[in-house]
Amino acid sequence: MYKVIDLFCGCGGFARGFMEEGFEILLGIDIDENSLTTYSSNVKGAITWGMDLREVHSQDITNIIGSSPDVIIGSPPCEPFTPVNHKRMKNELDRLYVDDMGRLTLHFIRIVGDLKPKIFVMENVPQIVEGELKWALKWEFSRVGYKRVYFNILRAEDSQTPSIRRRIFISNIPIKIKRKSNMVNVEEALRGLPDPEGIIGYPNHEITPLTEKKIKKIAKLRWGDALILFKGADGKIYRNMIRLHPKRLAPTVMGGSRFIHPYENRLLTVREQARLMGFPDTHIFYGSKEEQYNQIGEAVPPTLSKAIAKQIKRVLDEGW
Repeated sequence: MYKVIDLFCGCGGFARGFMEEGFEILLGIDIDENSLTTYSSNVKGAITWGMDLREVHSQDITNIIGSSPDVIIGSPPCEPFTPVNHKRMKNELDRLYVDDMGRLTLHFIRIVGDLKPKIFVMENVPQIVEGELKWALKWEFSRVGYKRVYFNILRAEDSQTPSIRRRIFISNIPIKIKRKSNMVNVEEALRGLPDPEGIIGYPNHEITPLTEKKIKKIAKLRWGDALILFKGADGKIYRNMIRLHPKRLAPTVMGGSRFIHPYENRLLTVREQARLMGFPDTHIFYGSKEEQYNQIGEAVPPTLSKAIAKQIKRVLDEGW
């Protein structure tokens, strides 16, 4: 069984796909306590550390797991790089070398360099390779022993995730996901869930209370309309609280994303939002409701991570 370490592990979306492909998750590290509670509840057998990666010494990891892992996966914070963040630094290299959160990416690379896994995969928004950043990351990985670095742009919907999601998976191997012929739309993704008003105790499936004023505004929204518009760092207008179209893919689910049910004048429940990201109903989320929504939006969809894990397993089986 191949061994995996999960850095910036979040709620376990990345790990779940690897577990489903037969990998053993040895360790998950994240600074967020509620995400770790979710992780440890769903990623059985993994050790969890609630730590800032800047304070993690690679030798401590080796002391715990006993040897180098076969694979290191992780999702450093995307906030320094995403154009949705209006506070993003203007200079591209400053986002990696000056921004405190951006520098966490360098600590991912540090640990990869120290532990020397056969394969590493680092997920982020595609803008992490804008301009000079691509060459900076290539240099940083080469500096720790990985001369070949592949910048794999993958679409979650190609692995039947019911929402649009374009992300980069930086690795020392090329990763290509074969597009599945049938995509899953919103209506199909939500099918089979009980009415949240008519059932008690279904995990993460409670309605979020809204004011009468907001409900009246929501009632006027047609499919695809948004209640909130805001400007990103790139000057583009972004939307939130969108009424979902039942026959289409959902828009990209982000940490701050909230969606309106296609047929009802309410927000999606946490469970419904998790389904848009390919999480099974057995994956239980902990923390406040806001934290649960955030955990989902910041995750790697398990449907996509499983497709990645399947390819990595094949490469390892071939003696990589």
